[in-house]
Amino acid sequence: FVVFFSAAGLHLLSTMADRKAVNKYMPPDFDPQKHGSINKYRGQHPLRDRARKLDQGILVIRFEMPFNVWCGHCKSHIGKGVRYNAEKKKVGNYYTTPIYQFSMKCHLCSGRMLIETDPKACDYKLVDGVRKSIEVWEDDPKAIKLQSSEEKERLQSDPMFRIEHGVQDHERAVQSKGSLSSLLKLQSRQADDYGLNQMLRRSFRTQRNSIKQQKAVDAALVEKASLSIELVQEDAQDVQAAKQVRFGKDGGLADDVGQRKRKLQASSIFSGSGSRATVLTSRREPTRSSSTPEPQASVSSVLPPPAATAATA
Repeated sequence: FVVFFSAAGLHLLSTMADRKAVNKYMPPDFDPQKHGSINKYRGQHPLRDRARKLDQGILVIRFEMPFNVWCGHCKSHIGKGVRYNAEKKKVGNYYTTPIYQFSMKCHLCSGRMLIETDPKACDYKLVDGVRKSIEVWEDDPKAIKLQSSEEKERLQSDPMFRIEHGVQDHERAVQSKGSLSSLLKLQSRQADDYGLNQMLRRSFRTQRNSIKQQKAVDAALVEKASLSIELVQEDAQDVQAAKQVRFGKDGGLADDVGQRKRKLQASSIFSGSGSRATVLTSRREPTRSSSTPEPQASVSSVLPPPAATAATA
């Protein structure tokens, strides 16, 4: 209860709407004895906009999807727990239990979906615009199976079944002993949260420092070589391939120059097939391919033109 003071005196307000109205503006002509409540004074329902269709028997509520469904209009999947503003109305009775219908719009296509309560099956019935998503679950052989109510009753009433059940439980315990011991060992190893966190942070710190040092080395190399590219991480295969490269050893320029120099020093100063003049000439004149014939000079281009004869003169 909330105490309310006005010009008419001391009043006691008991409704939720009246309590909400205490912290809001109160008209000077409002009299609780005359108007009863602030809602009656303003001519509105305590549920505000949710009761706009109350004269038709419809109340707007927040409805939560009870299971995974498919929209019948846009064929979209709607997950369990998605909430909608639904119009709730009574459509019938199952004995004395009312049957309610919930009408809502899909948030993806604005298609109308109708869902009704099913008191007989203690479930919901999909009426229109929606269908239930069928999910098939496979039994996991490693999962722990709970006892059903029939099995519990039989354990209490049937001694032989209780003995057989105990033998089966013992065999199952022996089979799962190894996995249980490994799980206990893993749990004990991970029991120290502080130690695990410390070890993880230490490894991260070491990795961060190595990355920082490598970045400094790469930056120095890029600046020295005046490169404008980003260096990638060095690979062991690339290092091995780089070590196998030999420059100037397989018929390169350095090998050719050294070979000609040694041949020139070992040759004679006199003319001949192996003289220095031959070597120097071979260096000056470019080599020609054996398949390309050397051009021959014509006789007319070498000899001078013949003198004019007397008859001609």
